[in-house]
Formats: sequence, structure tokens, C-alpha cells
Amino acid sequence: MQNLKDKVAVVFAASGDIAGAVARSFSQHGAKVYVTARNLEAVKALAQEIKNNGGWAEAARVDATNEAEIDDFLKKVVADNGQLDVVFNGIGVEYSEMGGRPPTTIATFKQFMAPMEKICGSQFLTSRVAAKYMMQTQSEGTILLLTAALSRSKLPNLAGITAASAAVEGMTRSMAAEWGADGIKVICICAGAIMETKRISGWIEGAAKEYHLPVEQLITQYKAFDILKTNPTLKQLGETAAFLASETGVAFNSHIVDVDCGKLNIL
Repeated sequence: MQNLKDKVAVVFAASGDIAGAVARSFSQHGAKVYVTARNLEAVKALAQEIKNNGGWAEAARVDATNEAEIDDFLKKVVADNGQLDVVFNGIGVEYSEMGGRPPTTIATFKQFMAPMEKICGSQFLTSRVAAKYMMQTQSEGTILLLTAALSRSKLPNLAGITAASAAVEGMTRSMAAEWGADGIKVICICAGAIMETKRISGWIEGAAKEYHLPVEQLITQYKAFDILKTNPTLKQLGETAAFLASETGVAFNSHIVDVDCGKLNIL
């Protein structure tokens, strides 16, 4: 079923596991997909994979924290297609960029602000530039943001990324209210810990070594609050994004959509 047939989609930070899965699903549902990241070789490989599977894809190097680069690229997409229908930003942050997980009383202001600037700042930039071009072309498109379940969790030593995750959700609601009159819907996907991603598996392996714990014990802790005996997959997240970007997905405008199979410890 091609819910996005003839749609033009741009995926930022597509070198990551989540954004890559979203790009693949967009293509499988009929969209013309542009994949971008700072790592050009990674998105070139993704574009080739999509084309090998019968889809249309083009790769480009774009820094999703640089407004000029974002604007130049989306301007080109619109010039080539006359429309811009879907934008997804899958940017994330590594613990190393926050100086690890220092206690809030020890973390520097720079460490606290790092995820706010990178995560929330990038989502702000790609969203507002996309909205501008959607308005100009009257595309009435969909802007999909990404946040983490930290926004509604209670975990220590993560004040910066927790604040950034909550900020993205608040920004989603504000932008949806602002741009709805132009037919633009804004939705935020809140991904739970997807075990197959390099970020989660890498953190588990690193924490196991640091604290001298079995990997299996940490995985069990991750799954302790699962409502179902299953966890979300990258494929399921990608399919959710494609659905939200479709005409049927309009029912979720301004919402934060959890993709976690249900968690007892998430509000």
C-alpha cells in the first residue's frame, strides 16, 4: 500500500538507525526521498539501498544544525519538484557530547545545554525552514519531529537531554497551532529504547563494562516496565512515521505519538 505516492520527503540526520528506517518506509510507501546527513558516504549507501529496492532516493551532505545549509537544500528540493510534502529529523545526541552522565550539581552549563542546542535547536531549524517552503508551495505537508521517552521519565544525571526532549514536545504543539491554518500538520514521534539501534546496544555494552555487570542484566532492566512481551522495532517505527505522514495520519496533528509498545513507567 503506497500511502505516500507522489509525495516529496526529506529526511535529515539519515545516517542514524531511526532516520534510516523512516526513509526506507517513506520510499516503500511511494515517496520520492531525499536523505541527508553530515556523513555523506552513509546516506549515499542508504540512497543506493533504497534504489536497489525499487525506490527513488537522492543523498546530500547537510548539517541539520546549520540553518543556511538546511535552507539551501530545501530550496533546491522545491525548485526541482515544486512541492515539499514531508520532513523528518532524526537527530540525536551521544552521552559523550554531554560529558557522560555527570550529576546535575557537577555538570557544566555547556554540558547541560549541549542536547538542548543540538536536539531541540536542530528540530526548530528544520521545522521552521520546512514550514516556510510548504507555505510558499501550498504543499500542506507534514513535519515529523523526534523525541525520547526521557521527556516523561525520572532518571538521574540526565537533566540536559531530559529537558531537551520535553522541549521538543512542547515545540511540536506550538508549531502545530501556528501552522495549522496553512494546512501543515506537525507531529512528534517519541521512540522508546529500540534495542536494535547502535545507540542503545552501544550504551548497554558500555555500561556493562563500566559497572562490571552482565549485558543480560541491563537488558532485563530496560525491559522491566514493558507492558507487552515485545519491544518496538525500527521497521515498526518507520511504518508509524509513514502512516503519520499520510492523509489518514492527519488525525494525530499536534500529538506526541509513543512508539514503545507501552511502558508502565512512562506517563
